[in-house]
Amino acid sequence: MQHIRNYFYRYLMITLGCLIMAAGFNAFFLPYNLLSGGLSGYCVLLYYLFGLPVGIVNIVINIPLFLAAYKLMSRDYFISTIYGTLIFSLCFDLFNYLGQMKIVTDTLLACLAGGVICGLGDAIIYRVGGSTGGTDIIGAVIQKHYSISIGTTTFACNVIVMAASCYFFGVELTLYTLLAFFVSYKTISAFLDGFNYKKSIIIISQQYEAIAEDIISTVGRGITYFQAKGGYTHEDVPAVFVVANLTQVAKIRSVVEKWDKHAFMIIQDASDVMGRGFTQKDKPIERPILNTGWKEADVKRQ
Repeated sequence: MQHIRNYFYRYLMITLGCLIMAAGFNAFFLPYNLLSGGLSGYCVLLYYLFGLPVGIVNIVINIPLFLAAYKLMSRDYFISTIYGTLIFSLCFDLFNYLGQMKIVTDTLLACLAGGVICGLGDAIIYRVGGSTGGTDIIGAVIQKHYSISIGTTTFACNVIVMAASCYFFGVELTLYTLLAFFVSYKTISAFLDGFNYKKSIIIISQQYEAIAEDIISTVGRGITYFQAKGGYTHEDVPAVFVVANLTQVAKIRSVVEKWDKHAFMIIQDASDVMGRGFTQKDKPIERPILNTGWKEADVKRQ
């Protein structure tokens, strides 16, 4: 049952991402002859030059890539890619009427709004491991067999798109397109990393036991003790280490200040956190206790 729910959720998110991307592109990019990145950028270029429908052209161009994905990639990747490409192409032509509305009258605002909206749609798809075809397939195949990153492949394809844009539409619109690319990239990064943002915190205080127990009971995060040594005093100093979600940092800060207003605390970014409490469900486990001088009940791990 859980597998079915996950499967349904994944394809629901791919659909949502495609809807957002298609609406954002038609509403903000098409009225100003701005291009998208990847293979869809070539489809949009053909639309500007010859009036060919983007969705249909996108499906036709992706057919040989589907065959490559079928032969070289996993079955799950192949199915999700076909689904994402078909939904994105359908939505793109479905929302084509938005390009006639000119929601904003300034090209710069269109770049910013379109970049944010399209980046959000892309990020939703990437977050569940989906794909809309095009350079995603090319990059995945090349990465699997030649260890060249998807980002490098996408960059090479986008350079060609930018060169074509410069030739047909001039330098100014090309620079606007580059700005839209940048905004979209930053939006994708912020969505993928920002909503899963973590902080690693080191606390040094004589009240370490009370602080640790309070964090466990009120914040719900596990802690790790380790032994530090003061460089000036050369004395052994107990330290508390905890990794928390961004929303839990203020609670931990409040706990520390409650027990020791003079505690030394370091808060650092921790964007990639894996393991118990984050990517695994919390379960009580038995761990060997080091002979550190602390009570066994006080030793916790993340």
